[in-house]
Amino acid sequence: MTGERHGDRPQAGAMWTAIGLMSGTSMDGVDAAVIATDGEDRVVAGAALTVAYDAGFRARLRGCLGGRAPAAEIAAVAAALTDHHAAAVVALCRTAGLDPTTVDVVGFPGHTLVHDPARRLTWQIGDGDRLARATGLPVVTDFRSADVAAGGQGAPLVPVFHRALARASGMAPPLAVINIGGVANVTWIGPDGQLCAMDVGPGNALIDDWLVARTGEAFDRDGRRSARGRVDHAVLNRLMATPWFDLPGPKSLDRDAFDPRPVGSLGIDDGCATLAAFTAAAIARSAARLPVAPARWLVTGGGRHNRALMAMLADRLDGPVDPVEAVGWSGDAIEALAFGYLAVRSRRGLPLTVPETTGVDRPRTGGRWVAPPAATVRPSASPAG
Repeated sequence: MTGERHGDRPQAGAMWTAIGLMSGTSMDGVDAAVIATDGEDRVVAGAALTVAYDAGFRARLRGCLGGRAPAAEIAAVAAALTDHHAAAVVALCRTAGLDPTTVDVVGFPGHTLVHDPARRLTWQIGDGDRLARATGLPVVTDFRSADVAAGGQGAPLVPVFHRALARASGMAPPLAVINIGGVANVTWIGPDGQLCAMDVGPGNALIDDWLVARTGEAFDRDGRRSARGRVDHAVLNRLMATPWFDLPGPKSLDRDAFDPRPVGSLGIDDGCATLAAFTAAAIARSAARLPVAPARWLVTGGGRHNRALMAMLADRLDGPVDPVEAVGWSGDAIEALAFGYLAVRSRRGLPLTVPETTGVDRPRTGGRWVAPPAATVRPSASPAG
């Protein structure tokens, strides 16, 4: 369906082809995925890929977190980030054999620098207008602002997509989906499609930062260091004493919300093991806040590759704990697919968030629509650095 490029809104029941993009808090690259969806319960996942950030750009992006870099540097990084996303769109269309003229919308959440909903502040960089010009495709961006402005947490945004995936897959509720990116969050799906969701604690960010600072390694590959190390339970107890864990949900986190200094005296591998245990303990703590114990836990995001962390989750959670690939989902593509799905929902005026997922006052839609110029040259070059 191609009316979208002329500004038409999707009609109920129509299937739309969307490309979703994601630059997560782990800062490893851009995930891009194709999805066919009506923005409700019909979802068909298509091709996906990841375009990794080079070490230099990753360091520049890391330097912008918290808005700490000079304004000129943040603007330059935002432009380069957008160009990386444009290159990912082009690469995805090429590798999937997808004619770009058949793509109805691109979902582009950008990259979060600051997230402080208590101050009604959330800041994602990335230029939707630049992306629309570069790709010649319509774009939906700025997914969080409307929710935060209305008093919501602005995160997590993916629960409505998790529910659609579960329904399309015939999954039996109650079910919980754990996403372990830089931050960890959980979506609970009830028997009648009820949702309960919240950020639950650190994901991979603390381990990633710990290794970057001490070894230059970007992450703990397959959880090898975590598996070799020993958990320091005294340090773990200090980490879990953070008052944030006592707050009721829905709630959300900034990537750098936790103070990792209690781990500072540990060796490298013991630090990884203790930080992995921190993530597992935080997720387990959240289980008590779910309406009904889930019959199954499915894990997505990069954290599912950490075998030590997955074993810790299996020890701490009641019920089976599996990576989402066990039910035929792609854990590397789910968040990108979600933003393609949310872009269609945005164009249909359907809610992206509800009180049970972000604490917003009522179901809220969101996103900013950007139409491409009438004539656009599609990109073929590598992104700017």
